[in-house]
Amino acid sequence: MESSLYQCILGVCLLLNLGRCCDISLSTCGGQAPGDVLIGVLNPCHAKVEALHKRIQPEAYNCTDFDLTPFTRTLAAAYTIEEINNSGFLPGVRLGYVICDTCSDATKAIHATENLLSINGSLPVQCDYIDYRPPVKVIIGSRYSEESIPVARLLGLHMVPQISCTASAPVLSDKLRFGSFLRMIPSDVHQTQALAKLMTRFSWDWIGVVSGDDDYGKAALQSFLLDADNAGVCVAFQEVLPHYLDHTHTNRRIQEVAGQIRSSKAQVVLLIVKGELVAELFQEMIRTNTTRTWIASDAWSISRQLASMEGINEVGDIFGFTFITGEIPGFKEYLLKLQPSPGAVNHYIQTYKELRFKCTPELLQYRECLKNNPTELCEMPDSIKYKSDRACHVPDPQKADDDFLVQNVDLTELYSEKVAVLTVAHALKRLLQCNETACPGEKNFQPWKLLEELKKVKFQLDNRLIYFDESGNSVNGYDLIMWVKAGDKREFRVVGSYEVLKGFVEIDEDKLQWMDNNNNNTVPRSRCSELCGPGSRKDVSNISCCYNCTACEEGTYTDDWNQHDCEKCPNGTWSLKGWDHCEERKEKFQRWNEPYAIALVTAAVLGLLLLMAVLIIFLIHRKTPAVKIAGGKLCYVMIAGLSVSFASVVLFVGMPNDHLCRARQAMYGLGFTLCVSCILVRAFRTFLAFLFDRDRQHRLKKFYKPVAIVAISTGVQGLICVFWLIFDSPKVTYFLDVNVFDITMRSSSPGGMSAAGSQSDNDSAFAEPQEPPVASVGAAANVSRHSERDATHLSRRKRRLRSQSF
Repeated sequence: MESSLYQCILGVCLLLNLGRCCDISLSTCGGQAPGDVLIGVLNPCHAKVEALHKRIQPEAYNCTDFDLTPFTRTLAAAYTIEEINNSGFLPGVRLGYVICDTCSDATKAIHATENLLSINGSLPVQCDYIDYRPPVKVIIGSRYSEESIPVARLLGLHMVPQISCTASAPVLSDKLRFGSFLRMIPSDVHQTQALAKLMTRFSWDWIGVVSGDDDYGKAALQSFLLDADNAGVCVAFQEVLPHYLDHTHTNRRIQEVAGQIRSSKAQVVLLIVKGELVAELFQEMIRTNTTRTWIASDAWSISRQLASMEGINEVGDIFGFTFITGEIPGFKEYLLKLQPSPGAVNHYIQTYKELRFKCTPELLQYRECLKNNPTELCEMPDSIKYKSDRACHVPDPQKADDDFLVQNVDLTELYSEKVAVLTVAHALKRLLQCNETACPGEKNFQPWKLLEELKKVKFQLDNRLIYFDESGNSVNGYDLIMWVKAGDKREFRVVGSYEVLKGFVEIDEDKLQWMDNNNNNTVPRSRCSELCGPGSRKDVSNISCCYNCTACEEGTYTDDWNQHDCEKCPNGTWSLKGWDHCEERKEKFQRWNEPYAIALVTAAVLGLLLLMAVLIIFLIHRKTPAVKIAGGKLCYVMIAGLSVSFASVVLFVGMPNDHLCRARQAMYGLGFTLCVSCILVRAFRTFLAFLFDRDRQHRLKKFYKPVAIVAISTGVQGLICVFWLIFDSPKVTYFLDVNVFDITMRSSSPGGMSAAGSQSDNDSAFAEPQEPPVASVGAAANVSRHSERDATHLSRRKRRLRSQSF
């Protein structure tokens, strides 16, 4: 039947001369439609080549595992071509197509490309290809970068334009190596930047990466590692899975990768692999009850098959970036009544309908098992996973239809196929010099001429400007997709976007819906180390994301999270260890309202009152023998000395200055000496009275001169004070202890005398202010403007001060 149909189409092509579709073998390219200009479509309608690892002879490829999404992509391209033909966009010109299956294999993709480029079944070898006119003028595809790269190399030789809707490897932007390659999406350079910024947005800095061993996986991995490093994101582990699905080590590698994910501290995992490998990995995660946050590459970010797999809600949150999406008007209705267009052949539609509706022994056996056993005891073969409940109940599977494709494939994902075909149509319109009634240009043109027009294309579509930049890339951005729970499946929700030109991720927080295992809808954490709060800094080890939090030293601070260094306090301010701000330092001295000062002044006042009371009593009874025996006039001198000493206590309270420091030291010393000299006179008198040696008593009595003794003693003390004030005068000194917020103000002198008492070096550390540590009353008010010198100067000053005694 297929042979007769092909012969019929061949005859029509020859009679109508509508193109060179007859040169293409249906055994290699299973979908064809005649036309004046042919468009090649490369897509992996099958996921793998059977027993490729055992292939030792150049026999034909046997493709297996029919893949719905790429198949539907080919249908979207064919449908858009038919819509252009029916719209009269190119008057008098009919577009045809040739659909080839790459089977997800680069070698098979080259084979298909050779068929598209062949003329009369052979590929000519020429010195140059300026006048080379193959039947197919442009190729749309392929899906994977692994296939697009070798195809682009081959097409670049002939300068046949290639437009990919999904191949995003950065290397394809190199126009020196891939001169005829264009794509409707941005390069992965932008996608990996978006991925790194997404992780930074959620404070995920410790992540795992699983990539494929194909060109796409390797290039995307290297690009992401560079962007992650720039964004401060660290990779906990890197694992590689074989791109070829029928690889002998695939299952073992899946087990190993799953084990690595389970054992790692990283709670976020980036998967740069195709959907079939993700499905196998997720099955292992579900089996072992492992939950993570998964970041999807564009290869599977909106895979309906993954979103509807059993147990998908148990794997955790899933994010991903997807390319531009949109609606294709009428395409849904086309799929609901899926048939090849009149005059076209599409073996892939036939294959799909057989998989969906044809009755097979495996299906009958499975249904029989279900009748006699519970569902969990009957394992469904892969060959019947697409079977409809109507299978074995329809007379002709090729005429049966349902909504299976509509329900299992995200049709908005196919929007780029429509854009690619429309881009070709706009370029053809210019190349063929189309007007409202005809396109007089030559139909059998050289492909490189179409390439030149494609590079110049610029048109509006659905409020988007469609064009290629100098690297042949589209400059449209990405939508950020979150997989949210919808019953026992997942649905795709757009929660943000990434604009290539703006360079940052925008997220609508209200649309985020984290899985139930996160309480209060909180963002899951994936960090090597916890955030360092204000007042601390990161003490980084060998890995930038792994660190200890260290409190900021005195005089430094941080007021934000996760800072690398503590900032120095501005002049006039200070901070203690672990502070998140700086404050002005306060002078520390004996204030009038402090308890110690109040007690000290109270005691001094009481002492003065007692002295006044004694003075009054002595004055009243000055002529009595008791007063005379007590000392007579010397008592008044002693009271005067003690009064001066008590009065000097008041000068030790309040804001100190140089004059007060000198006065209180001198007053206390002179008053105390005056009192002690009177006591000395009394003691000398008593000594003489109890001396029984009359001769010695007589000799010593000559030295009993009370006035002279008091005058000389007090005079000597006065001279000492004068010389001390001249040569070693006390001054106000500010002691800055790094462990204390206050500035201690003391009276000290270089010679070591201190009215405030001494303090051990072990009790405080001293730092020299930027200005000299000598201050008057006005200078004391400005002490808050002083700041610490560096640690070296501090240590040197401390050693120098230790030699002094305050």
